[in-house]
Amino acid sequence: MFSRRLVLKTLGLTAFGMISAPAYAIGVEPFRLREQRYQLTPPRWPKDLKLTAAIIADPHICDPWMGLDRVRFIVERTNALKPDIILMLGDYVASHRWQYDRIPPQAWADIFGGLSAPLGAHAVLGNHDWWDDKDAQLAGYGTTKYGQALINAGISLYQNRAQRFEKNGKAFWLAGLDDQLALKPNQVANRRNWRGLDDLEGTLAQVNDDAPVLMMAHEPDIIGTIPSRVSLTLSGHTHGGQINCFGYKPAYAAKPGMNRAYGHVVDFGGTTVSRHLSLAAEPRHLIVSGGLGCSVVPVRFGVPPEITVVQLGGSEPARV
Repeated sequence: MFSRRLVLKTLGLTAFGMISAPAYAIGVEPFRLREQRYQLTPPRWPKDLKLTAAIIADPHICDPWMGLDRVRFIVERTNALKPDIILMLGDYVASHRWQYDRIPPQAWADIFGGLSAPLGAHAVLGNHDWWDDKDAQLAGYGTTKYGQALINAGISLYQNRAQRFEKNGKAFWLAGLDDQLALKPNQVANRRNWRGLDDLEGTLAQVNDDAPVLMMAHEPDIIGTIPSRVSLTLSGHTHGGQINCFGYKPAYAAKPGMNRAYGHVVDFGGTTVSRHLSLAAEPRHLIVSGGLGCSVVPVRFGVPPEITVVQLGGSEPARV
């Protein structure tokens, strides 16, 4: 038999939870910052090629949720990790209405210009970096004003290109795709459907030796067409679901049999990209960062903002 006191206490705790959970999701968790680490030696990656990559994804810069002081703090925390290379995976701007006056792109890009690593800082664009630039939407090609701000700040921008690096005499390639959802339907531009600007085949055609390849691609669903020639793909876009309530992620509908919203994903699918670039029947490895900011609404719950740290090499190759 329940006592009156127990019933009232239960009702009180329930009411408190209903009030405090949204308050936490709006006023606390979006301002947290953690380091999420992965250590692996993916296929084709030499065990003796040790590389630490710090990943910055989806900051969605805006006041008050991701102001310049917070960007500066993220840069300081990233530099303190002393990574070999820093990878920026897109969506630097916030398109939602829950913000004050917009922050000029060069203001935050110059802060990111303070990122420091022996092998430099490298970036790709995300869908919002295209969607939020009206001129780029009409042109349908080129570098958005947000990409240009990063270039002005000394950060290398990858739009379907690959570059070769060496660490301690060991070579690897860094490749980066332009966004897969870049262009919206637009009557003025005579564009009826969504269009991506990613060129996977053209990007990998620039790789001219057997050194391993790291691929930067904003949207993780690209893994379905990535060939096994790529050792590891790194993506953002999903914010880890942004809301994760005991495994339920209403903002990100996972496809049947594959959850690409967050973490280290091993994909067994595959198609043929072209007659020149077919996929081997071996798994592809993907790491999806939980990212830093918020999209649509300024809420995060169960997915704290993170700097993702990937340590490659030094262990036995990943097996599935």
